[in-house]
Amino acid sequence: MGSAALEILGLVLCLVGWVGLILACGLPMWQVTAFLDHNIVTAQTTWKGLWMSCVVQSTGHMQCKVYDSVLALSTEVQAARALTVGAVLLALVALFVTLAGAQCTTCVAPGPAKARVALTGGTLYALCGLLALVPLCWFANIVVREFYDPAVPMSQKYELGAALYIGWAASALLMCGGGLVCCGAWVCAGRPDFSFPVKYSASRRPTATGDYDKKNYV
Repeated sequence: MGSAALEILGLVLCLVGWVGLILACGLPMWQVTAFLDHNIVTAQTTWKGLWMSCVVQSTGHMQCKVYDSVLALSTEVQAARALTVGAVLLALVALFVTLAGAQCTTCVAPGPAKARVALTGGTLYALCGLLALVPLCWFANIVVREFYDPAVPMSQKYELGAALYIGWAASALLMCGGGLVCCGAWVCAGRPDFSFPVKYSASRRPTATGDYDKKNYV
């Protein structure tokens, strides 16, 4: 039962991380305008993401514009798009694999093969977290480098947006959840007595009078 609890806890963490990764991918807050002037009152704030850029006025009005051309985007944005979407799709595949190998499901017969399927799903989740870290850290490195570059004008300096922090948290949840799933599958393969208890009941057979036999089959 302990290994099954590890798998369920790991799967819940992975699902939360998957949702967070989707949220980070869609939010236009990978780069946020840096306020470096002494004047506190600013007319507008600029947000930049993977799919659109937004301008927020001081009055609260916000306007967003989707990028017109993919080829006109910078290399880091194109790569971040591909890697982030790839991580989201890989997490979807890992979800189906993990559910098939989980001890609380009956998609695969209990045994070493079921544990190997769950181990594969946990490994895919961990790889998904690592894959998502690549564009996040790459983008953060570019933002920090340009922030401290004296050749970049003050008006073009940006800070790390909230989407990056959400993505980092989601990557951590995916890797931790994948590790727990792998631990649960490993424990189940090594100690079958820790696995999820599954009982099968035999079907009741009709008697000569037409009633069902009242014996309990376990």
